Amino acid sequence: MINIQAIDELAKRLADLVPPGAREARDDIANNFRDALRAGLRRLDLVTREEFDVQRCVLLRTREKVEALEVRISELDELLGARPAPH
Repeated sequence: MINIQAIDELAKRLADLVPPGAREARDDIANNFRDALRAGLRRLDLVTREEFDVQRCVLLRTREKVEALEVRISELDELLGARPAPH
């Protein structure tokens, strides 16, 4: 999930960079920055670290199974190659 506190902090920092003449509108600017940052991050279609780690484990298990099947196929090919072909 997106870290809302980090977004709020970044929006505040950006609002602090606003020139002194526009300080009155600082809260509105901070809210606009926050909304823009959240919308931009939502469009990135990010996943959480936990979701990433789960998919990584699934991929590793799948790779192990594929490698085991490749070995088994090679063994079966050798067995079939040693037999004479049926007529």
